[in-house]
Amino acid sequence: MNDAIKHLGQQSELPDSPDEAILDAVPNPHPDTPYVTRFTAPEFTSICPVTGQPDFARLIIDYVPARHIVESKSLKLFLSSFRNHGAFHEDCTLLIAKRIVDAIEPEWLRIGGYWYPRGGIPIDVFYQTGEPPAGVWLPDPNVETYRGR
Repeated sequence: MNDAIKHLGQQSELPDSPDEAILDAVPNPHPDTPYVTRFTAPEFTSICPVTGQPDFARLIIDYVPARHIVESKSLKLFLSSFRNHGAFHEDCTLLIAKRIVDAIEPEWLRIGGYWYPRGGIPIDVFYQTGEPPAGVWLPDPNVETYRGR
């Protein structure tokens, strides 16, 4: 086991904030093969920074790893740390993308934040680091435009 891994195989407490969360990077088992990894978080929550009310989203994170992959338990803890974090939808979505990019330096990453309505308006936030690598299969996120998702 890699000594740098903080969560896998360990008892881990939920970080108090995204700033305190640690994303573990582990060696990519197939660095010579371009492929896409997808994480879907269907019950992501954060807090509205103005009202303190909960916000809910479905996040879809796709990335093509380079030398490292994200260890999934650390990602789960990182995403869960937003439950008491006050931030706008755009800030949460981009913060998650940038932290993953900083942690593993993927060849490519995209995130879709499909936020449930507050005040009658759903806000969807999309980001990607550039053009996807040629030859990788990118499945559709398969999230319909808002109709009560």
